[in-house]
Parts: sequence; structure tokens; C-alpha cells
Amino acid sequence: MWRRALPRYPGPGPAAASASALIGCLRRLQSTLVLAEHDNQKLTPITLNAITAAKQLGGDVTCLVAGTDCSKVVKEVSKVHGVKKILVAQNDIFKGLLPEELTPLVLASHKQFKFTHICAGASAFGKNLVPRIAAKLDVAAISDIIEIKAPDTFVRTIYAGNALCTVKSSDEVKVFSVRGTAFEAAATDGGDASSEEVSVPSAAGLSEWLEQNLSKSDRPELTSAKIVISGGRGLKSGDNFKLLYDLADKLHAAVGASRAAVDAGFVPNDLQVGQTGKIVAPDLYIAVGISGAIQHLAGMKDSKTIVAINKDPEAPIFQVADYGLVADLFKVVPEMTALLEK
Repeated sequence: MWRRALPRYPGPGPAAASASALIGCLRRLQSTLVLAEHDNQKLTPITLNAITAAKQLGGDVTCLVAGTDCSKVVKEVSKVHGVKKILVAQNDIFKGLLPEELTPLVLASHKQFKFTHICAGASAFGKNLVPRIAAKLDVAAISDIIEIKAPDTFVRTIYAGNALCTVKSSDEVKVFSVRGTAFEAAATDGGDASSEEVSVPSAAGLSEWLEQNLSKSDRPELTSAKIVISGGRGLKSGDNFKLLYDLADKLHAAVGASRAAVDAGFVPNDLQVGQTGKIVAPDLYIAVGISGAIQHLAGMKDSKTIVAINKDPEAPIFQVADYGLVADLFKVVPEMTALLEK
């Protein structure tokens, strides 16, 4: 008797199970190197977000900590949940974490341990370092990852964060940077990572760190603050930013700015929030006199609560705001500050 053969994969059941099993197997075979950003005293928070992304890939997670005297950072990383090993390189040439000096070290580490993935946070540190490493390995650098679908499939932002792109990589090693606001920070306790000293490659020593001059403020750092108050072109001058500084002092908030305000010379560019500035995701973001251009929204749209103050009811910022106030900022902001004083 002849019988009609059933399809080899008769529906989503076996096929889906097979695909899921394959992805699970791939994840177990992964090994990821996370490039730690720090100041020799403390780990930069975005590295914890990168570690979370690395854990989603499956397999072992290794952190590379390079610096001049970074024993405190090594101890901190050893307690981070999910990190199995720490590679430690200490030498004066790593002062300032120059990408020219770190790249040969990363390449030497990869040659020894054969990582399947290399990643860092999408900060200035990561954006300088990741493309150099990818170029030396002759692979594509995937920037600003916001989601990991599989060990070879990533979602990243494009067009000032207003559109998404799914990237599937067939490169032997995947090199990418992680948007910090897209991943939770890894837990800083519960870990028990071992550490291993690695030698400084002879190819290093091409650049020299001279000095760094940082602006000092009693307010919280912009990218890690729980409350951020940003001003735009609507403030009309740099002197008027005092209105925001006074309000920020009452709320223990950091102060930011739109690109328009920075370009106009109202405030220095280290306050800029946006695609070409700093990416923030505070519990509360207050946008004062900011129209809401796509470039700015890309830097703050992940904030938990967004409040907009603008006299133009048609301003695009109101489309993303949880609360909006159509009013004259020169009247409203001083009133808010006065109420907080009470």
C-alpha cells in the first residue's frame, strides 16, 4: 500500500524546536571578551551593561582590564555576576587607555584565547577602540547594539536612533559596541572571577598620554544621574542656563543641553545630549526649551519619565513626553525652583 509521505518538517513544532536547540548549542560554544572601561580606581558603569549583553550570547565571559595600577578595578570586576575570567595588563603605556595602545593588546589576547565575540560599551572609549580592532581583524564593526537575537544576529540603531536595523554576521569573530541604555547593568555581587596577567605586546608604544583636563562639578555626572534637566535654544543665552542650574541644585540633578544650545555657544559640548553627544536614560528627564529634533531624542528617549516645557504646543518633544507643559520657561522654571525651596 502506498502512503503519502508526510512533510519532513510538518509545522512549527519540530522545526521550531530544532532551531531553538541549534541556537542553544551555539550559545554554549561562545566566548566573549568585554573591554573594561575605567579610571584605574573604578569601573565605568557602561561596562556593566556590556557584560549583560555578553552574558546573553552564552558561553564564557572574560573581561580585559588594562591600565597603570588597576588592582581596585580588577577586584571590582571579579565580583560582577557572570564574569568567569579577568585578563589583567598593567603598564604605563596604558595611561589614558589610548586605543592605539590597547588595540595590539586586544589582538594578542584574541590570538591566544580565540574569542568568538569582542565588545565594549558604546561610549567614546568603545567608539574609538572597537573599529580599530575590527579593522585589524578584517571584520565588520557593528556599532550601537540594542538587542541580541542570536550569537550572529544583532539589532542596532540607525538614522539618529529613529530606525532599527537587524544585522546578521558571518565573520569568524564578531566585534561590536553596546548601547548602555538598552541593557540592564550586570549585578556587582555574586561573582567569583579568576584573574590572569597578560604580557604587553611589543607592537604597543606608538602613542603617549600627556594629560587630561576635566571640568569639575558638584552635580551628578550626566550619564549616570537619576535626574537630568536639559536646556535648548529656547533659553536664548548661556547666562539663562543659570535657571536650570538653580533648579538642578534643588533636585540634585545633572544639567544637559541640546546640540542647538551647544552649537550656539550657550554651554560647553560636554553637556550635549544626543546622537553625537551623550546617551542618557535617567529616571526623570526634564527638557526645557528643546524642540525635540531626532538627533536629541536619540540620546534621551529611553528615559523612564520625560517632562517637556515649551511654549510651542506643536514642538515634536511633546510627542515623546509623558508630561508636557505649554508655557514660558522664563516664568515656569523660577516658579518650580521657588516651590522646591519651600
